[in-house]
Amino acid sequence: MTFTEIPWSTESGLPLLAVLQLLPLLAAALVWVWRDASRLLQFGILAAGLELLLAVWLYLLYDPTTVAMQFAERAVLLGPLTYHAAVDGVSVLFVLLSALLSLLVVVYGPVRGLKPTAPLFMAVFSVEAALMSLFVSLNLLWFTLVSAIQVGLIGYLLWRWATSPDSDGVLVSFYQFMGTGVALLLAGTLMLGWQHADASSGLWSFDLFDLAAKPVAAPHQSVIFFLLFYGLAVRTPLFPLHGWLPTMAEHGNIAVAPSLLLGLKVGIYGLLRFVFPVVPEAVAYWSPFVVGFAVVGIFYAALLAMMQDNMRRLLAFAVVSHTGIVVIGLFSLSHIAFQGSVMLSVTFGLAIATLFFMTGLVYRRTRSTLLARMGGLFDHLPFVGIAFLVAGLAIMGMPGTPGFDSVHLVLEAAIDHYGALLTIAAALGNVVAAGFLLWAFQRAFLGPLPEGVSSQAIERTSRAELLVAGLVLTVLLGAGFYSEPWIHLIDRPLAGLGQLYGNTDP
Repeated sequence: MTFTEIPWSTESGLPLLAVLQLLPLLAAALVWVWRDASRLLQFGILAAGLELLLAVWLYLLYDPTTVAMQFAERAVLLGPLTYHAAVDGVSVLFVLLSALLSLLVVVYGPVRGLKPTAPLFMAVFSVEAALMSLFVSLNLLWFTLVSAIQVGLIGYLLWRWATSPDSDGVLVSFYQFMGTGVALLLAGTLMLGWQHADASSGLWSFDLFDLAAKPVAAPHQSVIFFLLFYGLAVRTPLFPLHGWLPTMAEHGNIAVAPSLLLGLKVGIYGLLRFVFPVVPEAVAYWSPFVVGFAVVGIFYAALLAMMQDNMRRLLAFAVVSHTGIVVIGLFSLSHIAFQGSVMLSVTFGLAIATLFFMTGLVYRRTRSTLLARMGGLFDHLPFVGIAFLVAGLAIMGMPGTPGFDSVHLVLEAAIDHYGALLTIAAALGNVVAAGFLLWAFQRAFLGPLPEGVSSQAIERTSRAELLVAGLVLTVLLGAGFYSEPWIHLIDRPLAGLGQLYGNTDP
């Protein structure tokens, strides 16, 4: 069965997807009206926890044995801007990750020292609502417009809770890159709608299944591909479109904004959901060039990371480097490649969020993210150090972490599609990238205390911090030792996409 033959929906009388999108907005509205600072944290945890329970309920109700989209909802709004939502296993996995990271952010903020205020929780819940909408939408125009809203909300978080006096310059750079990405994504979206109208007697549509059913004319496929690809690659972020990230990581919010922006690979999801099914010929033609940039980006970012003396900038280059591995898997264009890329995206999301969380807890004590100001922290923050190390090992793809199966699938697909040379280069790049994370761990946690710093001055881990570190450790190790359900969840939805590219993996 090819992608366009997949049943477009399995109708459901339960508007679960609408509830998942509206509950965070309702929580944001209640926070605005209530504004009881003494109970704000408890309410935030309750609302975020309820959203996670709904996401888990969606997972339990979802039938992974069918390729049909499930829980479909549709409403006519303004012409082609229709509300059309449904989920497959990939969507369910990203919805679970969104709900989990949002809960962790709500818990982490006060632990890190951010005062629980109404504007902070309103922004976090609004971002969560936007993420839920992105991961269940089947309308490309809707996806693009909500992406713009989410970018604006993340920018607000960067501006309002930045940890550097240079935040204004960071915000300008962030909006320049992200605004360009949204503009390119919108241009590609409108071109697709125009192409559909040209092939359908003037009927405009941005619905995924309408677009996939009407092949794009060959002369326009490459143009549309590059507009959509570059628009999403800025968010991923893929080399050389990553220029906004190091400065944002260094001068922006220590963990909240990066976790919500980088922990959820919206760019990777958008490519899989909308680009690959709609312009397959252009994807197949340009995939070697994209993979070439990804390989260069792995080594480029890894080498730059080794030169950093700032932990946050180092983590930013880690994101760029390891994103290259995900992109190589994605553009290997096979069933197992898509499986590995999705699992790797989720793994990196969890791991990167964990690394930023732990760095934030270190910053709370050292008041600095310079590696020269760190050292000897493991004696005082052993659990924080263990969480940092496990997250780094997950990115490396070590056995026992969720990255192990993912990296194996990606490299297996890459060697089949591109041969041994490129795959070995990508694997070596991953080793180099892993090396700088281990070096950062050694220097910050195992190295000697910097001169003039007394060991008694370092505050030990609090119970709340132990809770945050314990939660992320449990999820990382649990997903690592019990990854089979997640691979089974995304297996059937990605089979049709694999067949679209001539792959017949079981």
